[in-house]
Amino acid sequence: MSEVLPLTALPTLNAVLNAASAALLLTGYRLIRRRRVAAHRACMLAALVTSSVFLTSYLYYHAHVGSVHYTGEGWLRPTYFTILTTHTLLAASVPPLALRTFYLAWKGQIARHRRIARWTWPIWMYVSVTGVVVYLMLYRLPKSL
Repeated sequence: MSEVLPLTALPTLNAVLNAASAALLLTGYRLIRRRRVAAHRACMLAALVTSSVFLTSYLYYHAHVGSVHYTGEGWLRPTYFTILTTHTLLAASVPPLALRTFYLAWKGQIARHRRIARWTWPIWMYVSVTGVVVYLMLYRLPKSL
């Protein structure tokens, strides 16, 4: 059986999924500010699905490849590790926060949903955006400037 997508393509796919999650999160935020609840709900559900596909792909990739070491030099190196550290620490909180936020909305507990969404949204957005930054620094940008 042949591969549908080579293993080497997964980091790029993961960055695209992170960027899509960020775009959906931003759109969902703007929609709820305009009181377009049904469209907000659709965007946020799409963000949850996109992030879930990302997490599955990310775990599959690293289960097969292991850790990828950063080879950048100079000021890029501490910058990369600062972004990676904050990204990783906050990324661990996204699944439980996102699932809880979704659950509260689904159950119609909107006041509780709003309270937790005020924490979930910025953390999830930061993790999605910095996921793309980590990808660019690790795979695409020059290793010294």
